Amino acid sequence: MTSFAPEIIFHVGPFPVTNTILDTLLVDGIIITGVIYLSKKIKLVPDNPLQNLMEYVIEMFYGMVESVTQHAAAKIFPYFMSFFLFILLVNWSALLPGVGTIGIREHGELIPLLRGGTSDLNMTLGLALISFFATHQLSIRATGIKEYLSRYFSFNPINLFVGILEIVSEITKIVSLSFRLFGNIYAGEVVLVTMGSIFAYLLPLPFLTLELIVGLVQALVFSMLTMVGMAILTTSHKSH
Repeated sequence: MTSFAPEIIFHVGPFPVTNTILDTLLVDGIIITGVIYLSKKIKLVPDNPLQNLMEYVIEMFYGMVESVTQHAAAKIFPYFMSFFLFILLVNWSALLPGVGTIGIREHGELIPLLRGGTSDLNMTLGLALISFFATHQLSIRATGIKEYLSRYFSFNPINLFVGILEIVSEITKIVSLSFRLFGNIYAGEVVLVTMGSIFAYLLPLPFLTLELIVGLVQALVFSMLTMVGMAILTTSHKSH
């Protein structure tokens, strides 16, 4: 059975390095390598299939973001795309051969060297907090500190009550974003481990396909919810 908490592989001073951190570093390395490769190969008229693919994906997603945010698409899109690519690759990294299956044995139990980063609640909570602070930072820059504070605080008792509800809503978004992503990925990990222990060859294949879809959907859901939150909070009250 997959443990709820990530396993500690080693320590760097007082800091524990878990298998989910190692998986995240692996994904970071893949992203950085890809960016460096594309930056050297990029051309005004692309003849590289990878550049063509990336341009198509970026144009498609930018069009989607622009249709929702309009006024702030150029500011919101980098956050949307960064969240989507990172979460997608971390989700899919858990399906790579060896991830979750290659490790060391301690007291008769296997401690995997790598484990999907988003199956760690610390990771998903961190992503949700980044989404929260980035959203409110964009809101302050777009509307100004005075109008930003007026969303939550007012001398009018009714507006003040609504503002308090808004603050509670923003806090619950952090919980919702983190637990939704964690719950879906961790549940999929448990299912794959269970199916693999029953029959290691053909039976897990449909579940692997399902997890590919779940990984894509969850990355898109997290990114789109962040995008919508940014679009709402960067819209001035005066524009209504």
